[in-house]
Amino acid sequence: FVIQILFGVCISRCWLYRTVCVFQVGDRDDSNLYISMKLKAAAEIGINASHVRLPKTATEDEVLRRIVEVNENLEVHGLIVQLPLDSINPMDTEKVTNAVAPEKDVDGLTSINAGKLSRGDLGDCFIPCTPKGCMKLISQTGTSVAGKNAVVIGRSKIVGAPMHDLLLWSHATVTTCHSKTTDLAAQVGRADILVVGAGKAEMVKGEWLKEGAVVIDCGINHIPDDSKANGMRVVGDVHYPSAKEKAGFITPVPGGVGPMTVAMLMENTVQSAKRFLKTYQPGKWNISYAKLKPQKPQPSDVAIAHSFTPKTIGRLAREVGLFSEEVEPYGTTRAKVRLEALNRLKTQPNGKYLVVTGITPTPLGEGTTTTTLGLAQALGAHLHVNSFACVRQPSRGSNFGVKGGAVGGGYCQVIPMEEVSLHLTSDIQAVMAASSLVVDTINARVLCESTQSDKVIQNIILVPILFGLSISKPISIMIVCLVMCSRPIGIFARFYLINSFQTPSKQLSGYVASEMMAVLALSTSLGDMTRRLARVVVAYSRKGKPVTTEDLGISGVLATLMRDAVKPSLMQTMEGTPVFVHTCPLSDIAQGNSSILADQIALKLVGPEGFVVTEAEGGAELGMEKFFDIKCRSSGLHPDVVVMVASVPALKMHGGGPAVTAGSAMPKEYSAEVISPWLPSQPHSQAAEICISTDTDAELGLVCEQAKLAGALEAVPCSHWAEGGAGAVALGQAVQRAAETPHQMNFLYDLEMPIDDKIRVIAKSMYGADDVELLPQAQKKVALFSKQGLGNLPICMAKTHLSLSHDPERKGVPTGFTLPIRDIHANLGAGFLYPLVGTVSTGAVTHSYEPAQ
Repeated sequence: FVIQILFGVCISRCWLYRTVCVFQVGDRDDSNLYISMKLKAAAEIGINASHVRLPKTATEDEVLRRIVEVNENLEVHGLIVQLPLDSINPMDTEKVTNAVAPEKDVDGLTSINAGKLSRGDLGDCFIPCTPKGCMKLISQTGTSVAGKNAVVIGRSKIVGAPMHDLLLWSHATVTTCHSKTTDLAAQVGRADILVVGAGKAEMVKGEWLKEGAVVIDCGINHIPDDSKANGMRVVGDVHYPSAKEKAGFITPVPGGVGPMTVAMLMENTVQSAKRFLKTYQPGKWNISYAKLKPQKPQPSDVAIAHSFTPKTIGRLAREVGLFSEEVEPYGTTRAKVRLEALNRLKTQPNGKYLVVTGITPTPLGEGTTTTTLGLAQALGAHLHVNSFACVRQPSRGSNFGVKGGAVGGGYCQVIPMEEVSLHLTSDIQAVMAASSLVVDTINARVLCESTQSDKVIQNIILVPILFGLSISKPISIMIVCLVMCSRPIGIFARFYLINSFQTPSKQLSGYVASEMMAVLALSTSLGDMTRRLARVVVAYSRKGKPVTTEDLGISGVLATLMRDAVKPSLMQTMEGTPVFVHTCPLSDIAQGNSSILADQIALKLVGPEGFVVTEAEGGAELGMEKFFDIKCRSSGLHPDVVVMVASVPALKMHGGGPAVTAGSAMPKEYSAEVISPWLPSQPHSQAAEICISTDTDAELGLVCEQAKLAGALEAVPCSHWAEGGAGAVALGQAVQRAAETPHQMNFLYDLEMPIDDKIRVIAKSMYGADDVELLPQAQKKVALFSKQGLGNLPICMAKTHLSLSHDPERKGVPTGFTLPIRDIHANLGAGFLYPLVGTVSTGAVTHSYEPAQ
């Protein structure tokens, strides 16, 4: 009969992919025997079975962590904790068994499954395997349970208690007996059905039984028997020789209930896999989305944000396929995602990659963040594909300025608003602390060199390095120099930095912080960030030699300060779509994109049919050009679709409308219908969509027409600010179509081109300049960087974002201008050169730490 059960499980369910995991602590012989039986049975019917064994030294926390790992593995449908737990450390068995996810508890031992069974929810729980097997055996006798007197001896959680519940819900009249029952023989004598699981050898005698009773013996006991090789014989709780003469049916020991228990374990595993497949769609998240109810007139952004309650971050992480050990919660609605997730998912194919940029914005912005979030909401909550948004963290200027929090707007926001807008997970504070360390180290070094003798410097700098810590490359060079000359050793420890006290530390700190944020955004791993930080040039000697953080001996400390900042921060939109908020390099003096690591992890999580919507800040000539030529070169990722945001107010402004001033009301011309044909051309050979904010039908119609004439694949009006994801469904559908269109990404320039030629290509192709003019300081830098072997670095133009030209007052498409390059700096940590265009300010010192000419 047991063979028939196993055969039936295999034949009827063979199309399922099933996996069971047996979890063991210690190395008990009896446990090993039971486990081998389970593994053998699984193999016989085609169930994948794995055995996880922890040593006796395992702690309770280690056991719980490993159980959670199996819980979160979608390929495992059944988890069996082998009892007893054989550890030298204290173990709470109840806590360990309850750590098993109820939907994978094929043993039926968790309190949740036991509670459902006791309430009669038999179709929504796992029934413990031994009682379930007993019921199968009873049914095979042809005996109807309903109306019968049933007696259960034993009240354990594994056999007695669940057996009582099963018989009761099968409409038997059930009596549970135990060690305190005084009239046990009398109770047994009234039983039509007797189930014994007391753990006492041959305690039930044959003369106790009712004639023709069904007897199920669950006991396994060892008694002395000289006829056996090992001196022991296995018997049940019922005295079999006498009981078989009176019982109508009786199970033998061994060979009765035991094999049935294993068979029911296999059946529960198949049942678990079947339940899983009812809700599982390959490649699809099992994620819940919030239903928006947009109000008219529309409330303020903060009122809208406060009207929604976000999911807990643990729930969101589980929904998108992250394991709990990969998530570091910061409160209940935000978390850091550990980079181990990227290693685990490295074989997973990437999803579709979208980048959202915009036309040259007004001083109020162009809505690229709002569109990024709205598009992700449309794809996920309304078009039912996995979608992830990746945006930059708001900087202080956005937080406390007139532009608001810079985390979207209307019904397309990252929530909670206050958390994302202010401290979030303290990445910005980590960058500022690192930059302050650099400034303090430089100031301390200058003070030391200006006030101390060579011998003192030798004692406080060289001796600890040579004999206490390590020998770096600069120090090794010093040792060689000492062999060749008799000069004092302390002189080789001097950098001869320019007097830092003559330089405003705040400006230097801002310069360093800008590059460190760029480093953070372009890093592809913790090791990559560490190497980049070591290359950051923070000062120059009086002889023009660059001084890096590694030269100052602080690169490792900087990496330690920023070790958590390299992890993307997970949050959610108002509709429950996942969002990575990570890094905030500016687009005018840096690359203006969110982090590579956020994009990489998101692309793995969404799977090959999903979409990652990332943002390129500022106009297309800045953020998007740098996205392609800097970020894509570092990441190796190539986007499938470009979405360019074009708002009618911005088009009106660039078409000759009145000036827009941050903090002031929009002029009346921007609320009246005015037809303007101006539309920027589309750079790069990438499939492009045009997303237009809501205005009059006539204006939108003209914009769409002009966009297509300019080369856009599609032009789609959107109302996501007012309606959330529902207002961007048409854009989402257009993006899906565009992602299937064959395309090829081309970089704007070859890295081997001379520095001035690369600058010229960008100026002509992206800005429409006639030519560039390298001022004397810029010419010197071109010669210097070329000589130093830095000519093959990409170019990051430091230019105003308010105009295609260098003059923020020139709107529309300026023509007939030459782009002035006043200076060029090198961010060796980030890995690019950044020319200073016109009068743009980097907030940094431009002369104090440059090489002497």
